Amino acid sequence: MASKLINKAANTYEADNPFATSLSEAFHLLEPQLRPPFPLTIRKPPEYLDINRAILYAILTDTHLAKLHFKHLHAIVTDGYCFFTSLVTRVVNELYTKVFDTVKIQLIWVCLEMIDVSAVGVDGLLVALLRQIRGGDFSDANLWLCLELVGVFMGRWDCLVEEEPLMLSSGLYVFLRLLADHCRLSLDSKVEILKRKEIEFCVRVFKEQFHLCLKIGRDLVRLLQDLVHVPEFRDLWKDLLLQPANFRTSGFSDISQLYQVRTSSRYFLLRITPEMESQLRFLLTSVELGSQSRYQIWFGRKFLNVQDNESLVIDIVRFICCAHHPCNQIILSNVIPRWAVIGWLIKCCTKNHVEANVKLALFFDWLFFNEEVDNIMNIEPGILLMINSIPKYIEMTHSLLEFLFLLVDQYDIERKDLIVRGVSSAFDVLKRKGVVQSFDALIGCEMLSPFLKERLVKLLSCTNVSAVSHLQPADLLSQRLQSPTLGARI
Repeated sequence: MASKLINKAANTYEADNPFATSLSEAFHLLEPQLRPPFPLTIRKPPEYLDINRAILYAILTDTHLAKLHFKHLHAIVTDGYCFFTSLVTRVVNELYTKVFDTVKIQLIWVCLEMIDVSAVGVDGLLVALLRQIRGGDFSDANLWLCLELVGVFMGRWDCLVEEEPLMLSSGLYVFLRLLADHCRLSLDSKVEILKRKEIEFCVRVFKEQFHLCLKIGRDLVRLLQDLVHVPEFRDLWKDLLLQPANFRTSGFSDISQLYQVRTSSRYFLLRITPEMESQLRFLLTSVELGSQSRYQIWFGRKFLNVQDNESLVIDIVRFICCAHHPCNQIILSNVIPRWAVIGWLIKCCTKNHVEANVKLALFFDWLFFNEEVDNIMNIEPGILLMINSIPKYIEMTHSLLEFLFLLVDQYDIERKDLIVRGVSSAFDVLKRKGVVQSFDALIGCEMLSPFLKERLVKLLSCTNVSAVSHLQPADLLSQRLQSPTLGARI
């Protein structure tokens, strides 16, 4: 029997999905019970699960009777819609890219209905839908999903503020990130309408629920700085830097308070589709170093092979640094390490502004590192990429170290002491915890700019790190006077 859920024309050679099959089978088994008059008996657990599956299939595929099927659901539900919502979430996570467009429309409608009844697990459903928005993707289908979801957040604002306030911070993170892409391109009127709605939503969260913005932590600053050219965000940025009292939030008095809050990994997962996450985790847990080329080529063709979606690399690097922390068994094995994948991703960048943002994603936690609140695994890939690129890829080491010092000097001049302390602390912890035995590979590298080596020794001297015994800052200064200085570049 032809599926009314999955578009087989787009997936000709795929085997039947067991989950989709279970929904279809439940529908065909219980179809006579899906017509009025509905029995009002309380169903036993197995029957209850099956009727939920059948009703969901009916809602998604029998659109002209969807409201009737929802009334049936309201009549039989006994668990706060928990199981039903989990089924919808699973459809989004596992089947979204395969289902008919009409089914996608129904999924948005189901989401709205679940918010209205304060269904258990509706936050997970919203997260699942947000994750299906692909960064840098300007296809009609992706723009449609962006528009629909920003409409959900605006249309159900009061309900979300009352019942699921943290979802507003999730929505803010997603739409700030998407706006960075959408505002770089001048496209047709559809994109302009979308941009206005995204801006309206984000600004409203800042102005009305700023305490929820603070939940995001330091990555809120990273996203916001990419939008300072947008008038509405330029005003917010000025307030954040110069007049924090305008946000009328008790306890918030300076942007440095945001710097010191590590962003939860759940936000980074929002910008990685479940399929992308699955492939990245496979690459980082099962593919041996030296055998990764074919997997990287496949990943690049599937997810990065569109001109405008290069910015997706920024999200992937942030995910790898902050949301994928391998166990010791993987670290000690021959599996391709995180730093090697990040090095490959940086080389995939063809646009200067994207490469700069990728490097910022790699080093962002270094700038504000505090051993008491930060995770050393977030900063490990950066140091290992710099050291392991010597000597074969010395230009990578040079570029990264140069960029790191540029951040120290220019990221926030007013709070440079805080950043120097953060980066110094990062270097100290990396050595003290044994991620690296010493920094001799960097400081003693003849191919590295003497200026950069001098800066590194000076920075290390701010901590208790015993970097090297044979090379002191005075020696480096002498070398610098004999060699041309390489200017920093972003």
